[in-house]
Amino acid sequence: MRAPRFWQNSPDAPGWQARLLAPLGAAYARATAKRVAEPPSYRAPVPVLCIGNINAGGTGKTPTVIALLQRLQARGVKAHVVTRGYGGSLAGPVQVNERTHAASETGDEPLLLAAFAPTWVAKDRSEGARAAVAAGADIILLDDGFQNPAIAKDASIVVVDAHVGFGNGRCIPAGPLREPVKAGLKRADLILTIGPDKAQERFETTWSTSIELPRAKGVLAPLPTGMDWKGTPFVAFAGIGRPEKFFETLRGLGANLVQTHALDDHQPLTNSLLTRLDADAKRLGAQLVTTEKDAVRLPKAYRTSVLSLPVRLELNDWSPVDALLDKLLDTTPPKT
Repeated sequence: MRAPRFWQNSPDAPGWQARLLAPLGAAYARATAKRVAEPPSYRAPVPVLCIGNINAGGTGKTPTVIALLQRLQARGVKAHVVTRGYGGSLAGPVQVNERTHAASETGDEPLLLAAFAPTWVAKDRSEGARAAVAAGADIILLDDGFQNPAIAKDASIVVVDAHVGFGNGRCIPAGPLREPVKAGLKRADLILTIGPDKAQERFETTWSTSIELPRAKGVLAPLPTGMDWKGTPFVAFAGIGRPEKFFETLRGLGANLVQTHALDDHQPLTNSLLTRLDADAKRLGAQLVTTEKDAVRLPKAYRTSVLSLPVRLELNDWSPVDALLDKLLDTTPPKT
């Protein structure tokens, strides 16, 4: 979902569009509050850690899940991922196989996550959790679902793009939020803001008075691949929450971006779209490049000709996250 410009207004000075849509935003907030108040239908016998957000659209949840998986695996903990599989056709629960499943079946994020840990797609997240438990999970990472009451959550991390923050602080359609900031953070155990130092400072200036829970700060850093990004002209495209992040990362590596295409989040990469992008690249004497998440949605004919740039979440200080993991792994919730 691409955020309209008026969503980016300061919460202290919302634009006229936000004020006009405020009654609808309030109704959306009430509906969300009613939903999250529903009792969970399932409590797993292992800890459940939700990685979610308050904003609609991408905030960096997938890199966060990958980083947590690697952190847990270093401890010898068997972590499984449960996700709805946005955009996929499978109802599940089914364990994702990155070699045999297609993004049209599972969604793009599960295909990416399945390369790191057992990943379960299930429209009913409680069924996915049951499958993960039966398969031997020590802990379940719930990818998204912060506002979904199906599974009892033992802890939740709210992920925020520090550059965007919480926008104008209003709920859909008056703003970018699924629920009010105060209501969402009240249910969270940790907030993780992702972005460079200037974005982190801007977020803190605007939102620090609304945060009364532990905070971790991270940045998405390119994974070294041995690729020399300088000198070659590129046509870059991205269908993520904020494509500009990807383009900025490439420029930071010295890449010469002769053309960029900001697609919608999770936008299908059809043959007609790739044919057009490929024609542009050939006309400009450039190489096509996209994100790691978009790459799993590429048609087979383009998987060897389009470069991808993987990024990983880096934290200067893991102590707030480690403290939360320690708490979860020392306490197993009661069986139902």
